[in-house]
Amino acid sequence: MGELHKTKYEFKAETKKLLDILVHSLYTSREIFLRELISNASDALDKIRFELNKGTEVENKDLPLEIRINFDDKKNIVTVSDTGIGMSRDEMIANIGTIAKSGSEEFLKQLAENKETANNIIGRFGIGFYSVFMVAKEVIIRSKSFKKDEPAVEWRSDGLGDYDISDLDEKIDRGTTIEIHLKDDAKEFADKYRLQGIIKKHSNFISFPIYLEKEKVNTIAAIWREPKSSIKKEQYDEFYKFLTYDSEEPLEVIHTSVDAPIQFNALLFIPKKSYDFWRFNRDDYGLDLYVKRVLIQHQNKDLLPEYLSFVKGVVDSEDLPLNISRETLQENIIFTKIANSVTTNVLSHLQKVAKDNSERYSDFWKEHGRIFKLGYMDFVNAEKYQQLLRFNSSFNKDEKELTSLEDYIGRMKKDQKEIYFAVGSSREAITLNPHLEIFKAKGLEVLYLYDPVDEFVISSIRKFKDYEFKSVDSADLKVIEKFEDVETETNSFEKLSKDDEKHFDSLLAKMKDILGDKVTEVKESKRLKGSPATLLNADDSMSSTMQKILKMTNKDISIPNQKRVMEINKDHSLIRNLLEIFKKNSNDQFIIDTTEQLYESAILLEGNLDDPHKLVSRLNRMLTEASKFYVKLNKEGF
Repeated sequence: MGELHKTKYEFKAETKKLLDILVHSLYTSREIFLRELISNASDALDKIRFELNKGTEVENKDLPLEIRINFDDKKNIVTVSDTGIGMSRDEMIANIGTIAKSGSEEFLKQLAENKETANNIIGRFGIGFYSVFMVAKEVIIRSKSFKKDEPAVEWRSDGLGDYDISDLDEKIDRGTTIEIHLKDDAKEFADKYRLQGIIKKHSNFISFPIYLEKEKVNTIAAIWREPKSSIKKEQYDEFYKFLTYDSEEPLEVIHTSVDAPIQFNALLFIPKKSYDFWRFNRDDYGLDLYVKRVLIQHQNKDLLPEYLSFVKGVVDSEDLPLNISRETLQENIIFTKIANSVTTNVLSHLQKVAKDNSERYSDFWKEHGRIFKLGYMDFVNAEKYQQLLRFNSSFNKDEKELTSLEDYIGRMKKDQKEIYFAVGSSREAITLNPHLEIFKAKGLEVLYLYDPVDEFVISSIRKFKDYEFKSVDSADLKVIEKFEDVETETNSFEKLSKDDEKHFDSLLAKMKDILGDKVTEVKESKRLKGSPATLLNADDSMSSTMQKILKMTNKDISIPNQKRVMEINKDHSLIRNLLEIFKKNSNDQFIIDTTEQLYESAILLEGNLDDPHKLVSRLNRMLTEASKFYVKLNKEGF
């Protein structure tokens, strides 16, 4: 091979220092050298395509635009070739021989502060090519410019201190070939499967074909950069399965292209099934972040808030610098705008599904609603979030039906100012809640909250539009009583005489003495219609659900006794019978047993009875006594 006009050049001081660090200090992600070279090759191809589209006269204008990677595992050589714009001698010196002083100094400064991030910021300061010296003992670049009168040139260096540039007297095709002579400890990179794995991991969606020893590697197209109108459902499904390894097609596809004020493309998917398993494997989420088709970060966790972590997909930016670091991403204004826009797009898409296809949205909610509800702290998107919430309610015919907050307020009674809710483990459990009895009688709809996180959601957002949320056990009875009854109350009990009213008050006082500090008060109930008794929380005390959650999350936690009020329904058979017993003997054991049984039964309904042994033992004793009485009556002929 003939050489003309050979010149030796010294690397500048900061470049020498940089190369020394790259050669001797960085080994953790050496494979990124190939990503950087492929990215540079792709840029060169983009530039020649631009010139061709302009109609510029170029060298070898019919050459296919492609990248080829070859290797020789005997000589330990890897070559990366492109048919791009190529370089002249002056461009070779400008592009390869020097780096911007300010850029290199900033890079070295950041490197000194945190050496572990070095592999994540290579390329950010225009030094991507130099990463090749992490694996190379010598690098030879041969390049032919697209300009016909420019001679081909060769660049050669061992990366230690200087480099040679020569004109070549032989004819080569337009473009650039980088020949990498691998170090002894980098022989792994002269292996087909190692190279193939690196390309698929980092450069799979480069728009130009990448050949590894004549075999095309990047076979999946970057369809997120194509117009939506040109992509078929089958292409979306194929890409989704490639991306997620899911055997099913996605439930929803969100394909977005934004041009202003920032330019990015996003292709997002909502899976049919949730793979979260409630907080297990929580790090396995995030969107893949690309810059101009080059993968910058797998599973970036800052593009979407965690409550949208069920979303899979890719985001590709035109405006972010290549290989921006994780730390810098979080401070980057462009990245923040992209993240905000992606979040808005997902929420807007869900709103459209909810409006246009309630059954499909119901499918989404049943799979992903539990994670979505964790968005109660997203104050920026609070309105959209609240509109997307779904609950079961007393209006629904079964536990499968869902109600939005918008649906609820559309069915509110005239002058109703609050959204009522009840908490329980199931629809059956909530239906048995005595607090609901007056709401049923008044025809007031009640949201049913089954998930422990629901109460956090409600207490955090506090109101929807102008309507505050109110638990059925803390609702103001005076407000509820103003609404007309929709169910006609059939009360078969005669009104108590003045004398019996006094005895009833004495019975309530007796019950308070029996329960002691367990309750702050025992009083007559105005809300109960079919149950004998219930427990209420004082306004400033912790709800029963919150108590249960605290106990579940920390078994050793000591929860102080909450202020409870016990309400008694005087128009219930059990209470009327209790009153008759009390009138004959105010200290009868049956009154003590029944009072404690009513209290513990109320606690049991809430799911907060820690030790049921006393309740069961007492119940068995009372049943035994009742059975004796029943047998005696039968013997006497009653």
